Amino acid sequence: MARSAQQVPFGYEPPVQTRKGTLIYYDAFDYVTDLDLEQAAAYAAAHDFKQFVLYPLHEETVRRMTKEPVLAFYKRLDRLKDWQQHHTGFPVKIEQFDGKRKKYTPIDTALRHLTDQYAAPYFLYLTPDVANQFASFDSFEAWIVKLRLVLTEEPQRLHPRLAQYQHRWAVRD
Repeated sequence: MARSAQQVPFGYEPPVQTRKGTLIYYDAFDYVTDLDLEQAAAYAAAHDFKQFVLYPLHEETVRRMTKEPVLAFYKRLDRLKDWQQHHTGFPVKIEQFDGKRKKYTPIDTALRHLTDQYAAPYFLYLTPDVANQFASFDSFEAWIVKLRLVLTEEPQRLHPRLAQYQHRWAVRD
């Protein structure tokens, strides 16, 4: 590959990038309100993230994780798109990888896809229940060193692995 010479004026300093990383909201979005979404977007703006990504889970993924009934993926996706159109603050991207697969997607597969698509460092925005479920998976220890967790509220019960890696997660301020 050929290199090309670039000329810059004497004393030129490249602009410092203040925005870094990606905040990924990983949830079913069945019980998430517009206020919750606004708070997450405000958190992304306040902490100067480069991107804020909503990752809605397919109903098969939610059924395997929680054993609870959930609205159809397209209905939850339509609600998120409607919120995205009316949201005027920080730009939001809705990732539809789970919907395209149309089946159960393990969190490992989802995180591999997200880390391939978006800029590092990675922050996973989770509810305490989803964080405890994530901590119960075998791959948690491999992923917790690659990303940080941001919890929506203080968990009532704490999974032992979450307690072990308490320095890798924080509660939203």
